[in-house]
Amino acid sequence: MPRLVHLIRHGQSTFNEHYSATGQDPLHFDARLTPLGQHQVAAARERLAVYDYDVVLASPLTRAIQTAEGIFGGRIRIEISPLHREWQLSSCDIGRSLAELKMDFPHLDFGALADPWWLHDAAPGDLGFPRETEAHLGERLAAFKAMIAARPERRIAVVGHGDFFSRLIGRHLENCEMAEWHPDAAVSRIAL
Repeated sequence: MPRLVHLIRHGQSTFNEHYSATGQDPLHFDARLTPLGQHQVAAARERLAVYDYDVVLASPLTRAIQTAEGIFGGRIRIEISPLHREWQLSSCDIGRSLAELKMDFPHLDFGALADPWWLHDAAPGDLGFPRETEAHLGERLAAFKAMIAARPERRIAVVGHGDFFSRLIGRHLENCEMAEWHPDAAVSRIAL
């Protein structure tokens, strides 16, 4: 079992920006980082440079990949893992095909992903795309915990999403905020 697990939420996405201003889903499927999000990632790269992880696990959603690459690219190996993708409730949580991801990130390995890798066969919500139930999210959380416990690495950074991490640690992280997670502990410590 790893000794150190840091959870890092992605930088601000176009969805985050629009939703914060309007409270409405802008239908930004697989939302990308905004200029502010890119600035947050650059600041996190500097702030997290003191950590030497064995591996970075990034969600396959583009904003998480952009964040992982921006913080750790060229320094630490990045693996793509679908277990900690965002709780699929909004348009930004619908992914893109493997062909599109490989085109944008040709140096990353997407071989562990099915196509499609996001939830595609669930009942659609009001806006017409599949929504993930709380029960399904609970199953993914359990699978994620088991996967982390089974990893051989001792120091892991996990780049992911606000709602997923909130369910995992009981607190919502801000964009590019990091929390130290102890899978066996009731409370996780928040770091800068």
